Amino acid sequence: MIDLFSGLDAWVVVSLVLALTFVLAFEFINGFHDTANAVATVIYTKAMPPHLAVFFSGVFNFLGVLLGGVGVAYAIVHLLPVELLINVNTGHGLAMVFSLLAAAITWNLGTWYFGIPASSSHTLIGSILGVGLANALISDIPLGDGVNWQKAIDIGMSLVLSPMAGFAVAALVLLGLKWWRPLSKMHKTPEQRRKLDDKKHPPFWNRLVLVISAMGVSFVHGSNDGQKGIGLIMLVLIGIVPAKFVLDLNSTTYQIERTRDATLHLSQFYQRNEATLGEYLALGKAAAGDLPEQFSCNPQQTEPTIAALQTSLQGVTDYRALDSEKRVEVRRYLLCLDDTAKKVGKLPGLEPREKADLEKLRKDLTATTEYAPFWVIVAVALALGLGTMVGWKRVVLTVGEKIGKQGMTYAQGMSAQITAACAIGMANVFSLPVSTTHVLSSGVAGTMVANKSGLQGGTVKTILLAWVLTLPATMGLAAGLFWLATKAIS
Repeated sequence: MIDLFSGLDAWVVVSLVLALTFVLAFEFINGFHDTANAVATVIYTKAMPPHLAVFFSGVFNFLGVLLGGVGVAYAIVHLLPVELLINVNTGHGLAMVFSLLAAAITWNLGTWYFGIPASSSHTLIGSILGVGLANALISDIPLGDGVNWQKAIDIGMSLVLSPMAGFAVAALVLLGLKWWRPLSKMHKTPEQRRKLDDKKHPPFWNRLVLVISAMGVSFVHGSNDGQKGIGLIMLVLIGIVPAKFVLDLNSTTYQIERTRDATLHLSQFYQRNEATLGEYLALGKAAAGDLPEQFSCNPQQTEPTIAALQTSLQGVTDYRALDSEKRVEVRRYLLCLDDTAKKVGKLPGLEPREKADLEKLRKDLTATTEYAPFWVIVAVALALGLGTMVGWKRVVLTVGEKIGKQGMTYAQGMSAQITAACAIGMANVFSLPVSTTHVLSSGVAGTMVANKSGLQGGTVKTILLAWVLTLPATMGLAAGLFWLATKAIS
Protein backbone atom coordinates (compact mmCIF):
# COMPACT_ATOMS: atom_id res chain seq x y z
CA MET A 1 0.00 0.00 0.00
CA ILE A 2 2.98 2.33 0.58
CA ASP A 3 3.60 2.92 -3.15
CA LEU A 4 -0.13 3.33 -3.92
CA PHE A 5 0.15 7.10 -4.38
CA SER A 6 3.62 7.26 -5.96
CA GLY A 7 3.75 8.89 -9.39
CA LEU A 8 0.13 10.09 -9.30
CA ASP A 9 -1.07 13.64 -9.98
CA ALA A 10 -2.38 15.51 -6.95
CA TRP A 11 -5.99 15.50 -8.21
CA VAL A 12 -5.86 11.74 -8.75
CA VAL A 13 -4.51 11.22 -5.21
CA VAL A 14 -7.31 13.35 -3.74
CA SER A 15 -9.91 11.51 -5.82
CA LEU A 16 -8.53 8.12 -4.81
CA VAL A 17 -8.52 8.99 -1.11
CA LEU A 18 -12.10 10.29 -1.33
CA ALA A 19 -13.28 7.20 -3.23
CA LEU A 20 -11.69 4.81 -0.72
CA THR A 21 -13.21 6.84 2.13
CA PHE A 22 -16.63 6.53 0.47
CA VAL A 23 -16.30 2.75 0.17
CA LEU A 24 -15.22 2.34 3.79
CA ALA A 25 -18.06 4.66 4.84
CA PHE A 26 -20.47 2.38 2.95
CA GLU A 27 -19.09 -0.65 4.82
CA PHE A 28 -19.25 1.26 8.12
CA ILE A 29 -22.94 2.03 7.46
CA ASN A 30 -23.41 -1.59 6.37
CA GLY A 31 -22.52 -2.40 9.99
CA PHE A 32 -25.59 -0.40 11.10
CA HIS A 33 -27.79 -2.61 8.97
CA ASP A 34 -26.46 -6.07 8.33
CA THR A 35 -23.88 -6.76 11.00
CA ALA A 36 -26.30 -5.42 13.61
CA ASN A 37 -28.66 -8.21 12.52
CA ALA A 38 -25.96 -10.74 13.37
CA VAL A 39 -25.99 -9.64 17.04
CA ALA A 40 -29.63 -8.55 17.30
CA THR A 41 -30.93 -11.87 18.61
CA VAL A 42 -28.09 -12.59 21.01
CA ILE A 43 -28.37 -9.09 22.52
CA TYR A 44 -32.17 -9.08 22.68
CA THR A 45 -32.24 -12.47 24.46
CA LYS A 46 -29.50 -11.29 26.85
CA ALA A 47 -27.33 -14.24 25.90
CA MET A 48 -24.41 -11.79 25.70
CA PRO A 49 -23.89 -8.25 26.97
CA PRO A 50 -23.98 -5.76 24.09
CA HIS A 51 -20.35 -4.68 24.37
CA LEU A 52 -19.10 -8.29 24.25
CA ALA A 53 -21.52 -9.24 21.47
CA VAL A 54 -20.44 -6.43 19.17
CA PHE A 55 -16.75 -7.00 19.96
CA PHE A 56 -16.83 -10.70 19.13
CA SER A 57 -19.09 -10.05 16.15
CA GLY A 58 -16.43 -7.68 14.85
CA VAL A 59 -13.75 -10.34 15.38
CA PHE A 60 -15.74 -13.00 13.51
CA ASN A 61 -16.62 -10.52 10.76
CA PHE A 62 -12.91 -9.84 10.39
CA LEU A 63 -12.17 -13.56 10.17
CA GLY A 64 -15.00 -14.03 7.67
CA VAL A 65 -13.64 -11.33 5.38
CA LEU A 66 -10.09 -12.64 5.81
CA LEU A 67 -10.93 -16.26 4.96
CA GLY A 68 -13.89 -15.77 2.61
CA GLY A 69 -12.05 -15.41 -0.71
CA VAL A 70 -13.15 -13.03 -3.45
CA GLY A 71 -15.85 -14.99 -5.32
CA VAL A 72 -18.73 -12.80 -4.12
CA ALA A 73 -16.62 -9.66 -4.61
CA TYR A 74 -16.21 -10.32 -8.30
CA ALA A 75 -19.81 -11.49 -8.69
CA ILE A 76 -20.67 -7.89 -7.75
CA VAL A 77 -18.00 -6.41 -10.05
CA HIS A 78 -19.19 -8.46 -13.02
CA LEU A 79 -22.69 -7.02 -12.79
CA LEU A 80 -21.15 -4.35 -15.01
CA PRO A 81 -20.72 -5.48 -18.62
CA VAL A 82 -17.26 -6.56 -19.65
CA GLU A 83 -17.06 -3.68 -22.17
CA LEU A 84 -17.36 -1.14 -19.35
CA LEU A 85 -14.81 -2.99 -17.20
CA ILE A 86 -12.16 -3.13 -19.92
CA ASN A 87 -12.51 0.44 -21.18
CA VAL A 88 -12.44 2.38 -17.90
CA ASN A 89 -10.32 5.54 -17.80
CA THR A 90 -9.60 7.64 -14.73
CA GLY A 91 -12.32 10.28 -15.30
CA HIS A 92 -14.95 7.70 -16.22
CA GLY A 93 -13.91 5.52 -13.30
CA LEU A 94 -14.31 8.42 -10.87
CA ALA A 95 -17.81 9.19 -12.16
CA MET A 96 -18.83 5.54 -11.94
CA VAL A 97 -17.48 4.98 -8.44
CA PHE A 98 -18.72 8.19 -6.80
CA SER A 99 -22.19 7.86 -8.34
CA LEU A 100 -22.89 4.34 -7.16
CA LEU A 101 -21.36 4.96 -3.73
CA ALA A 102 -23.24 8.21 -3.13
CA ALA A 103 -26.53 6.53 -4.08
CA ALA A 104 -25.86 3.49 -1.87
CA ILE A 105 -24.80 5.53 1.17
CA THR A 106 -27.77 7.91 0.88
CA TRP A 107 -30.31 5.08 0.84
CA ASN A 108 -28.58 3.12 3.62
CA LEU A 109 -28.44 6.12 5.94
CA GLY A 110 -32.08 6.97 5.30
CA THR A 111 -33.39 3.49 6.05
CA TRP A 112 -31.13 3.13 9.10
CA TYR A 113 -32.40 6.42 10.51
CA PHE A 114 -35.94 5.06 10.51
CA GLY A 115 -34.83 1.71 11.98
CA ILE A 116 -35.80 -0.25 8.85
CA PRO A 117 -33.77 -3.46 8.30
CA ALA A 118 -33.11 -2.57 4.65
CA SER A 119 -30.65 -4.60 2.60
CA SER A 120 -27.20 -3.21 1.84
CA SER A 121 -26.92 -5.89 -0.85
CA HIS A 122 -30.01 -4.62 -2.67
CA THR A 123 -28.73 -1.07 -2.24
CA LEU A 124 -25.33 -1.78 -3.75
CA ILE A 125 -26.66 -3.92 -6.60
CA GLY A 126 -29.31 -1.32 -7.50
CA SER A 127 -26.62 1.38 -7.60
CA ILE A 128 -24.38 -0.69 -9.87
CA LEU A 129 -27.27 -1.50 -12.22
CA GLY A 130 -28.20 2.19 -12.35
CA VAL A 131 -24.65 3.16 -13.38
CA GLY A 132 -24.57 0.41 -16.03
CA LEU A 133 -27.88 1.48 -17.57
CA ALA A 134 -26.98 5.18 -17.47
CA ASN A 135 -23.68 4.41 -19.17
CA ALA A 136 -25.59 2.57 -21.92
CA LEU A 137 -27.85 5.58 -22.52
CA ILE A 138 -24.95 8.03 -22.54
CA SER A 139 -22.84 5.83 -24.83
CA ASP A 140 -25.70 5.09 -27.26
CA ILE A 141 -25.48 1.34 -26.78
CA PRO A 142 -28.52 -0.95 -26.34
CA LEU A 143 -29.87 -1.12 -22.78
CA GLY A 144 -29.61 -4.89 -23.04
CA ASP A 145 -25.83 -4.48 -23.24
CA GLY A 146 -25.62 -1.94 -20.41
CA VAL A 147 -25.66 -4.56 -17.67
CA ASN A 148 -24.50 -8.17 -17.42
CA TRP A 149 -28.10 -9.39 -17.28
CA GLN A 150 -27.27 -13.05 -16.80
CA LYS A 151 -25.24 -12.24 -13.69
CA ALA A 152 -27.99 -9.82 -12.56
CA ILE A 153 -30.61 -12.57 -12.92
CA ASP A 154 -28.48 -15.06 -10.96
CA ILE A 155 -27.95 -12.55 -8.15
CA GLY A 156 -31.59 -11.46 -8.25
CA MET A 157 -32.75 -15.05 -7.82
CA SER A 158 -30.46 -15.53 -4.82
CA LEU A 159 -31.76 -12.31 -3.24
CA VAL A 160 -35.39 -13.29 -3.79
CA LEU A 161 -35.20 -16.97 -2.84
CA SER A 162 -32.94 -16.69 0.22
CA PRO A 163 -35.50 -14.78 2.40
CA MET A 164 -38.23 -17.24 1.38
CA ALA A 165 -35.99 -20.13 2.33
CA GLY A 166 -35.11 -18.36 5.59
CA PHE A 167 -38.79 -17.91 6.46
CA ALA A 168 -39.72 -21.56 5.75
CA VAL A 169 -36.65 -23.27 7.23
CA ALA A 170 -36.62 -21.19 10.44
CA ALA A 171 -40.32 -21.98 10.94
CA LEU A 172 -39.64 -25.71 10.48
CA VAL A 173 -36.67 -25.63 12.88
CA LEU A 174 -38.83 -23.97 15.55
CA LEU A 175 -41.63 -26.51 15.04
CA GLY A 176 -39.04 -29.26 15.42
CA LEU A 177 -37.81 -27.77 18.71
CA LYS A 178 -41.39 -27.47 20.01
CA TRP A 179 -42.07 -31.09 19.08
CA TRP A 180 -38.80 -32.27 20.69
CA ARG A 181 -39.02 -30.22 23.91
CA PRO A 182 -42.53 -28.70 24.17
CA LEU A 183 -42.17 -27.68 27.84
CA SER A 184 -38.60 -26.42 27.68
CA LYS A 185 -37.65 -23.03 29.06
CA MET A 186 -36.24 -22.17 25.63
CA HIS A 187 -39.80 -21.31 24.57
CA LYS A 188 -39.92 -18.36 26.97
CA THR A 189 -39.22 -14.75 26.07
CA PRO A 190 -36.56 -12.82 28.05
CA GLU A 191 -39.37 -10.95 29.82
CA GLN A 192 -41.13 -14.21 30.80
CA ARG A 193 -37.83 -15.68 31.96
CA ARG A 194 -37.26 -12.69 34.24
CA LYS A 195 -40.79 -12.66 35.70
CA LEU A 196 -41.39 -16.41 36.13
CA ASP A 197 -37.88 -17.71 36.88
CA ASP A 198 -36.28 -14.53 38.21
CA LYS A 199 -33.41 -15.18 35.79
CA LYS A 200 -31.77 -12.58 33.58
CA HIS A 201 -30.07 -14.89 31.10
CA PRO A 202 -31.25 -17.85 28.97
CA PRO A 203 -30.70 -21.44 30.18
CA PHE A 204 -27.07 -22.51 29.71
CA TRP A 205 -27.43 -24.70 26.60
CA ASN A 206 -29.78 -22.25 24.90
CA ARG A 207 -27.38 -19.44 25.69
CA LEU A 208 -24.47 -21.40 24.24
CA VAL A 209 -26.34 -22.12 21.00
CA LEU A 210 -27.43 -18.49 20.71
CA VAL A 211 -23.85 -17.26 21.13
CA ILE A 212 -22.32 -19.80 18.72
CA SER A 213 -24.98 -19.23 16.05
CA ALA A 214 -24.62 -15.43 16.39
CA MET A 215 -20.88 -15.72 15.82
CA GLY A 216 -21.62 -18.04 12.90
CA VAL A 217 -23.88 -15.40 11.34
CA SER A 218 -21.15 -12.79 11.91
CA PHE A 219 -18.56 -15.00 10.21
CA VAL A 220 -20.65 -15.76 7.11
CA HIS A 221 -21.79 -12.14 6.99
CA GLY A 222 -18.17 -11.04 6.86
CA SER A 223 -17.37 -13.51 4.11
CA ASN A 224 -20.42 -12.41 2.06
CA ASP A 225 -21.10 -8.74 2.71
CA GLY A 226 -17.47 -7.97 3.42
CA GLN A 227 -16.64 -9.19 -0.06
CA LYS A 228 -19.04 -6.63 -1.53
CA GLY A 229 -16.86 -3.93 -0.01
CA ILE A 230 -13.77 -5.65 -1.39
CA GLY A 231 -15.36 -5.67 -4.84
CA LEU A 232 -16.14 -1.97 -4.55
CA ILE A 233 -12.59 -1.08 -3.56
CA MET A 234 -11.21 -3.11 -6.47
CA LEU A 235 -13.56 -1.18 -8.79
CA VAL A 236 -12.16 2.04 -7.31
CA LEU A 237 -8.53 0.98 -7.68
CA ILE A 238 -8.92 -0.41 -11.20
CA GLY A 239 -10.99 2.59 -12.28
CA ILE A 240 -8.69 5.30 -10.90
CA VAL A 241 -5.18 3.78 -10.95
CA PRO A 242 -5.51 0.93 -13.45
CA ALA A 243 -1.79 0.46 -14.11
CA LYS A 244 -1.21 -0.74 -10.54
CA PHE A 245 -4.26 -2.94 -10.05
CA VAL A 246 -5.55 -4.36 -13.36
CA LEU A 247 -3.33 -7.38 -12.67
CA ASP A 248 -2.07 -8.86 -9.41
CA LEU A 249 1.51 -7.59 -9.47
CA ASN A 250 2.41 -10.06 -6.74
CA SER A 251 1.58 -13.02 -8.99
CA THR A 252 4.27 -15.68 -8.95
CA THR A 253 6.01 -16.97 -12.06
CA TYR A 254 4.02 -20.18 -11.66
CA GLN A 255 0.70 -18.28 -11.62
CA ILE A 256 1.65 -16.38 -14.77
CA GLU A 257 2.69 -19.62 -16.47
CA ARG A 258 -0.60 -21.15 -15.40
CA THR A 259 -2.46 -18.26 -17.02
CA ARG A 260 -0.42 -18.61 -20.20
CA ASP A 261 -1.03 -22.36 -20.29
CA ALA A 262 -4.76 -21.77 -19.81
CA THR A 263 -4.88 -19.75 -23.04
CA LEU A 264 -3.13 -22.59 -24.91
CA HIS A 265 -5.50 -25.19 -23.46
CA LEU A 266 -8.46 -22.92 -24.25
CA SER A 267 -7.38 -22.80 -27.89
CA GLN A 268 -7.06 -26.59 -27.92
CA PHE A 269 -10.50 -26.90 -26.31
CA TYR A 270 -12.11 -24.79 -29.05
CA GLN A 271 -10.33 -26.75 -31.78
CA ARG A 272 -11.48 -30.00 -30.20
CA ASN A 273 -15.09 -28.79 -30.27
CA GLU A 274 -14.87 -27.07 -33.65
CA ALA A 275 -17.88 -28.95 -34.99
CA THR A 276 -20.06 -27.40 -32.27
CA LEU A 277 -18.39 -24.02 -31.78
CA GLY A 278 -16.75 -23.29 -35.14
CA GLU A 279 -19.48 -21.02 -36.48
CA TYR A 280 -20.11 -19.21 -33.17
CA LEU A 281 -16.40 -18.42 -32.73
CA ALA A 282 -15.56 -18.06 -36.44
CA LEU A 283 -12.74 -20.56 -35.97
CA GLY A 284 -10.16 -20.52 -38.72
CA LYS A 285 -11.55 -17.33 -40.27
CA ALA A 286 -9.66 -14.63 -38.36
CA ALA A 287 -5.92 -14.01 -38.48
CA ALA A 288 -3.74 -13.18 -35.48
CA GLY A 289 -3.57 -9.49 -36.42
CA ASP A 290 -7.28 -9.02 -36.97
CA LEU A 291 -8.08 -7.30 -33.67
CA PRO A 292 -9.57 -3.83 -34.25
CA GLU A 293 -7.88 -0.71 -32.89
CA GLN A 294 -10.92 0.00 -30.68
CA PHE A 295 -10.85 -3.28 -28.80
CA SER A 296 -14.17 -4.89 -27.90
CA CYS A 297 -15.21 -8.34 -26.73
CA ASN A 298 -16.54 -10.34 -29.67
CA PRO A 299 -16.74 -14.16 -29.68
CA GLN A 300 -15.74 -14.14 -33.35
CA GLN A 301 -12.42 -12.53 -32.42
CA THR A 302 -11.54 -15.26 -29.92
CA GLU A 303 -8.68 -16.77 -31.93
CA PRO A 304 -6.92 -13.42 -32.53
CA THR A 305 -7.41 -12.54 -28.86
CA ILE A 306 -5.79 -15.80 -27.74
CA ALA A 307 -2.89 -15.21 -30.13
CA ALA A 308 -2.43 -11.62 -28.94
CA LEU A 309 -2.49 -12.67 -25.28
CA GLN A 310 0.08 -15.42 -25.84
CA THR A 311 2.33 -12.90 -27.58
CA SER A 312 1.91 -10.39 -24.73
CA LEU A 313 2.80 -12.99 -22.09
CA GLN A 314 5.65 -14.58 -24.03
CA GLY A 315 8.67 -14.80 -21.72
CA VAL A 316 6.95 -12.78 -18.93
CA THR A 317 7.82 -14.00 -15.43
CA ASP A 318 6.79 -10.87 -13.50
CA TYR A 319 3.87 -8.56 -14.35
CA ARG A 320 5.93 -5.61 -13.12
CA ALA A 321 8.11 -6.06 -16.21
CA LEU A 322 5.14 -5.01 -18.38
CA ASP A 323 4.50 -1.31 -18.93
CA SER A 324 1.18 0.14 -17.77
CA GLU A 325 -0.48 0.00 -21.20
CA LYS A 326 0.52 -3.63 -21.70
CA ARG A 327 -0.93 -4.58 -18.29
CA VAL A 328 -4.27 -3.01 -19.21
CA GLU A 329 -4.11 -4.82 -22.55
CA VAL A 330 -3.44 -8.21 -20.92
CA ARG A 331 -6.37 -7.74 -18.55
CA ARG A 332 -8.65 -6.85 -21.45
CA TYR A 333 -7.70 -10.04 -23.26
CA LEU A 334 -8.19 -12.17 -20.13
CA LEU A 335 -11.60 -10.65 -19.30
CA CYS A 336 -12.82 -11.06 -22.87
CA LEU A 337 -11.68 -14.68 -23.12
CA ASP A 338 -13.36 -15.41 -19.79
CA ASP A 339 -16.56 -13.65 -20.90
CA THR A 340 -16.66 -15.63 -24.16
CA ALA A 341 -15.90 -18.91 -22.35
CA LYS A 342 -18.79 -18.22 -19.98
CA LYS A 343 -21.14 -17.73 -22.94
CA VAL A 344 -19.78 -20.86 -24.66
CA GLY A 345 -20.45 -22.88 -21.50
CA LYS A 346 -24.16 -22.05 -21.81
CA LEU A 347 -24.45 -23.17 -25.45
CA PRO A 348 -26.31 -26.39 -26.24
CA GLY A 349 -24.35 -29.29 -27.67
CA LEU A 350 -21.39 -29.36 -25.28
CA GLU A 351 -21.05 -32.46 -23.14
CA PRO A 352 -21.15 -31.97 -19.33
CA ARG A 353 -17.53 -33.13 -19.07
CA GLU A 354 -16.44 -30.52 -21.61
CA LYS A 355 -18.34 -27.81 -19.74
CA ALA A 356 -16.55 -28.83 -16.53
CA ASP A 357 -13.18 -28.59 -18.31
CA LEU A 358 -14.10 -25.13 -19.60
CA GLU A 359 -15.01 -24.00 -16.08
CA LYS A 360 -11.57 -25.06 -14.82
CA LEU A 361 -9.89 -23.13 -17.63
CA ARG A 362 -11.91 -20.04 -16.70
CA LYS A 363 -10.59 -20.20 -13.13
CA ASP A 364 -7.01 -20.36 -14.41
CA LEU A 365 -7.64 -17.45 -16.78
CA THR A 366 -8.90 -15.16 -14.00
CA ALA A 367 -6.47 -16.25 -11.27
CA THR A 368 -4.37 -13.09 -11.64
CA THR A 369 -7.21 -10.64 -12.34
CA GLU A 370 -9.69 -11.63 -9.61
CA TYR A 371 -7.75 -10.86 -6.45
CA ALA A 372 -7.62 -8.38 -3.58
CA PRO A 373 -4.57 -6.99 -1.71
CA PHE A 374 -4.43 -7.92 1.96
CA TRP A 375 -4.73 -4.29 3.10
CA VAL A 376 -8.07 -4.01 1.27
CA ILE A 377 -9.43 -7.03 3.14
CA VAL A 378 -8.26 -5.69 6.50
CA ALA A 379 -9.68 -2.20 5.87
CA VAL A 380 -13.12 -3.59 4.94
CA ALA A 381 -13.17 -5.90 7.96
CA LEU A 382 -12.34 -3.02 10.34
CA ALA A 383 -15.00 -0.76 8.79
CA LEU A 384 -17.67 -3.46 9.23
CA GLY A 385 -16.71 -4.11 12.84
CA LEU A 386 -16.69 -0.44 13.82
CA GLY A 387 -20.06 0.10 12.16
CA THR A 388 -21.52 -2.69 14.27
CA MET A 389 -20.32 -1.10 17.49
CA VAL A 390 -21.89 2.26 16.73
CA GLY A 391 -25.27 1.60 15.20
CA TRP A 392 -26.69 -1.68 16.46
CA LYS A 393 -29.44 -0.48 18.84
CA ARG A 394 -32.14 0.54 16.34
CA VAL A 395 -32.02 -2.72 14.39
CA VAL A 396 -31.88 -4.89 17.54
CA LEU A 397 -35.15 -3.36 18.73
CA THR A 398 -36.83 -3.90 15.34
CA VAL A 399 -35.75 -7.55 15.04
CA GLY A 400 -36.51 -8.45 18.65
CA GLU A 401 -39.84 -6.73 19.27
CA LYS A 402 -41.33 -5.13 16.17
CA ILE A 403 -41.63 -8.03 13.73
CA GLY A 404 -43.90 -10.21 15.86
CA LYS A 405 -46.79 -9.22 18.11
CA GLN A 406 -44.95 -10.84 21.02
CA GLY A 407 -41.30 -10.71 22.02
CA MET A 408 -38.88 -13.27 20.61
CA THR A 409 -38.33 -16.52 22.55
CA TYR A 410 -34.93 -18.16 22.91
CA ALA A 411 -36.01 -20.98 20.59
CA GLN A 412 -37.07 -18.47 17.95
CA GLY A 413 -33.72 -16.71 18.20
CA MET A 414 -31.82 -19.98 17.81
CA SER A 415 -33.97 -21.08 14.87
CA ALA A 416 -33.56 -17.79 12.99
CA GLN A 417 -29.81 -17.56 13.60
CA ILE A 418 -29.00 -21.17 12.70
CA THR A 419 -31.04 -20.81 9.51
CA ALA A 420 -29.36 -17.52 8.58
CA ALA A 421 -25.86 -18.88 9.18
CA CYS A 422 -26.52 -21.97 7.02
CA ALA A 423 -28.26 -20.05 4.22
CA ILE A 424 -25.57 -17.37 3.93
CA GLY A 425 -22.83 -20.00 4.22
CA MET A 426 -24.35 -21.91 1.28
CA ALA A 427 -24.52 -18.69 -0.75
CA ASN A 428 -20.81 -18.15 -0.08
CA VAL A 429 -20.02 -21.61 -1.46
CA PHE A 430 -21.69 -20.67 -4.76
CA SER A 431 -20.29 -17.08 -4.76
CA LEU A 432 -23.76 -15.52 -4.60
CA PRO A 433 -24.41 -12.29 -2.68
CA VAL A 434 -27.40 -12.47 -0.33
CA SER A 435 -28.89 -10.11 2.22
CA THR A 436 -28.14 -10.92 5.85
CA THR A 437 -30.89 -8.48 6.79
CA HIS A 438 -33.60 -10.18 4.79
CA VAL A 439 -32.55 -13.74 5.56
CA LEU A 440 -32.49 -13.12 9.32
CA SER A 441 -35.58 -10.90 9.55
CA SER A 442 -37.58 -13.31 7.36
CA GLY A 443 -36.35 -16.15 9.58
CA VAL A 444 -37.63 -14.28 12.65
CA ALA A 445 -40.96 -13.70 10.86
CA GLY A 446 -41.16 -17.41 10.03
CA THR A 447 -40.68 -18.34 13.68
CA MET A 448 -43.35 -15.84 14.73
CA VAL A 449 -45.84 -17.48 12.36
CA ALA A 450 -44.82 -20.98 13.48
CA ASN A 451 -45.18 -19.90 17.11
CA LYS A 452 -48.64 -18.47 16.35
CA SER A 453 -47.47 -15.14 17.73
CA GLY A 454 -48.65 -13.22 14.71
CA LEU A 455 -46.83 -10.48 12.84
CA GLN A 456 -46.95 -6.74 13.31
CA GLY A 457 -48.43 -5.66 10.00
CA GLY A 458 -46.94 -2.18 10.10
CA THR A 459 -43.34 -3.36 10.55
CA VAL A 460 -43.67 -6.15 7.99
CA LYS A 461 -45.18 -3.75 5.43
CA THR A 462 -42.37 -1.26 6.05
CA ILE A 463 -39.71 -3.95 5.55
CA LEU A 464 -41.42 -5.26 2.40
CA LEU A 465 -41.82 -1.72 1.06
CA ALA A 466 -38.11 -1.06 1.60
CA TRP A 467 -37.35 -4.41 -0.10
CA VAL A 468 -39.47 -3.48 -3.15
CA LEU A 469 -38.35 0.16 -3.42
CA THR A 470 -34.61 -0.27 -2.78
CA LEU A 471 -33.67 -1.48 -6.28
CA PRO A 472 -35.61 1.11 -8.34
CA ALA A 473 -34.76 3.96 -5.95
CA THR A 474 -31.01 3.28 -5.92
CA MET A 475 -30.95 2.56 -9.67
CA GLY A 476 -32.62 5.91 -10.39
CA LEU A 477 -30.43 7.81 -7.93
CA ALA A 478 -27.16 6.27 -9.16
CA ALA A 479 -28.13 6.75 -12.82
CA GLY A 480 -28.95 10.41 -12.23
CA LEU A 481 -25.71 11.06 -10.35
CA PHE A 482 -23.66 9.26 -13.03
CA TRP A 483 -25.29 11.33 -15.78
CA LEU A 484 -24.51 14.55 -13.90
CA ALA A 485 -20.94 13.43 -13.19
CA THR A 486 -20.19 12.55 -16.82
CA LYS A 487 -21.65 15.86 -17.98
CA ALA A 488 -19.42 17.70 -15.50
CA ILE A 489 -16.32 15.78 -16.64
CA SER A 490 -17.05 16.35 -20.35
